[in-house]
Formats: sequence, C-alpha cells, structure tokens
Amino acid sequence: MSEEIDAGVEPAVPIWAVFGDLMSVLLGAFVLILVSVIGVQLELSTRLEEEVKQRQVEKHRREALEQALAGPLAAGRVTLVNGRIGIKGSVLFALNSDQLQPEGREVLKSLAAPLSAYLQAREEILMVSGFTDDRQMREANRRFADNWELSAQRALTVTRALIDEGVPPSSVFAAAFGAEQPVTSNANDEGRAKNRRVEIAPIPRPSNETGKPRD
Repeated sequence: MSEEIDAGVEPAVPIWAVFGDLMSVLLGAFVLILVSVIGVQLELSTRLEEEVKQRQVEKHRREALEQALAGPLAAGRVTLVNGRIGIKGSVLFALNSDQLQPEGREVLKSLAAPLSAYLQAREEILMVSGFTDDRQMREANRRFADNWELSAQRALTVTRALIDEGVPPSSVFAAAFGAEQPVTSNANDEGRAKNRRVEIAPIPRPSNETGKPRD
C-alpha cells in the first residue's frame, strides 16, 4: 500500500531550477532595456552632433556674409540680422512707388560686388523679398492693385538693379510678401516705415536632380 502511494507522487522541482529560470528572464529583460537605452543615447548623440555641425555651418555663413558686407554695414546703409540683409523702403523708393531713388541705387551698387563674390564660393542663391505696411493702396494710385503687387514690383526692381550691377541672373530671384510679415506694429507711422522694406537673403540653391537644364 505504501509503495502504491509513493509511486503516485511526482518528485518536486528543485527550487534552484526555478530561481535559475527567473534570473534568466530578468537578465534577458535587463539586456533588452540596456540595448534600448544605448540605442536612444546613440540616436541623441547623432542628432546633437548634426545640430552642432549645422550651427557651425550657419555661424561660418553669417561670418562670411558679414565680412563680405563690411563696407555697407559700416556705413550704416544696410542691416544684417540672422543672415538677412535689410534695406529701408524709404531709402530705395518713394511712398507707393517702385522706382528706385538715387540713394537706393547707390546702396544696391555697393552690395552687388560683395554679394557676387560671396556667391561664387557657395551653392547659394539670393532671395530678394518685398514687404509693405498694412495700409491699402490709395485710389489715386492706379499702378498697383494692392500691396501684394507693390511688394512684388519693388522686389523685381531691386532684383533687376542687382543684375545690372553684375549679380548673375541665375543667382537671384524676387519674392513678394505684401503686408503679411511685419517686423513691428503698424499702429503708427514709425512702425509702418519699418515694415516697408526690402530684404536680401542667401538661401541654398535648389538642386537639379536630373542634372539636365530646366525648361
């Protein structure tokens, strides 16, 4: 009888085997967590390196542009903020006009040579942007439908003037922003005068993926 009872009882699993299995699971989980942490750290490190390189490139670009425009900047005829060359609208044009004033033409003439030299060493192109204040066009002024058209014509005038002074036509284009991107409030004459402006900014030259001339 005793032998029959003993024969029906399975031997107990040793506690060290259970503990070993548990430790194996914990070790595997720890390894997975460690690998994940290392992967995140590597990704963050790569992103940080890319950000540092990008900032260094941008810093060198700004320094090169400042050096190229040292003369006009020293004369106080233009401003350079975040790589954007700013020219007051009143220097370039009379109110509601797209015709260059003599002073404005002289300013652009002083910019053409250093900008051309700057572009020769880089794969960049100049974006000439026209901006206005928020006042609507006067009814007496029938030349322009609205501020968009006025800003576009002013940008084109500056673009053509730079080309006339030697900037390669393939290295400059015009853009119009109307009254949509003011640098200050349009609540008074001083603010509106600051918003009437033209900016010239070097930007990366668009790549031609096909390697063929565009139509």
